[in-house]
Amino acid sequence: MKKFKLIYNPFSGSGFFKDNLDDFVYNMQKFGYEVSMFRTCHVGDIERHIANMGRDWDAVGAAGGDGTINLVINSMMKHGLSDIPLALIPSGTANDFCTFLGIPQDIEGCCAVIGEGKTEYTDLGLINNDKYFINVCAGGLFSNVSLEIDKTFKDLFGKVAYYIKGMEQLSTFKPIPMRITSSRGVYENNINLFLVLNSSGTGGIEGISPHASINDGLLDFVAFANIPWQELTKLVFDYLKGEHLSSDGIIFFKDNNIKVENLSPDKRFTTTDIDGERGPEMPVEIKTVPKALKIFVK
Repeated sequence: MKKFKLIYNPFSGSGFFKDNLDDFVYNMQKFGYEVSMFRTCHVGDIERHIANMGRDWDAVGAAGGDGTINLVINSMMKHGLSDIPLALIPSGTANDFCTFLGIPQDIEGCCAVIGEGKTEYTDLGLINNDKYFINVCAGGLFSNVSLEIDKTFKDLFGKVAYYIKGMEQLSTFKPIPMRITSSRGVYENNINLFLVLNSSGTGGIEGISPHASINDGLLDFVAFANIPWQELTKLVFDYLKGEHLSSDGIIFFKDNNIKVENLSPDKRFTTTDIDGERGPEMPVEIKTVPKALKIFVK
């Protein structure tokens, strides 16, 4: 049988995956995989485990939210295991990259994607030559929401918890003066929120960058510039019509090297978010690593 290393976070989402582990193993065995499991318990144990697990695996699976998947990816890249196919198993509150790929959330459907054996290489983003992301790097308004939400609150309200928490910031947040440098030029503006995307969406909102591709060698930059929160209603309607990227105040481009600097002395919103994990403080330089990692796809 083929050897499958499963790394799972029992605390992700509602706990659905850990309660259905036997179903997962059963379905994987039907596709000829022998499953070996690692349950993450403490900060840093995913990297320690991957550093010592060796290369004798036909596939690796990461089951959890976006943050868990990010930790697995960074560890595999760091320890030279990017050529082992990675199965992304959505079991968190938000799994934006899995949603973009169309990976089913049910056990049987997710295992079928792995069993079919179709793989592609995906680009990754690299921040400050130090940390990778597969879906998004964000900064500004809402970017620290996932870091501040209480787990019980998130388990109770699911994705809605992100929006409730984000609304708390609207009344006190002021746009941040930023400088954005790319091969297309230099932009200086007051920025509400910037997103550097490898897929089309984040935070449960799909289609923010509707023509995103995981292997075009480019990242999609979307920034909301100097937009009063009272005008967000119009922007929502533009989004529903698919016209938001041409709306007033939206900066959009594709590039493979982007630098973002905070020009404000106010450092409250300088922390970035990377796939739901805390990222570095601005300034950040973000590059594309083309076709860096092999993943299972539908």
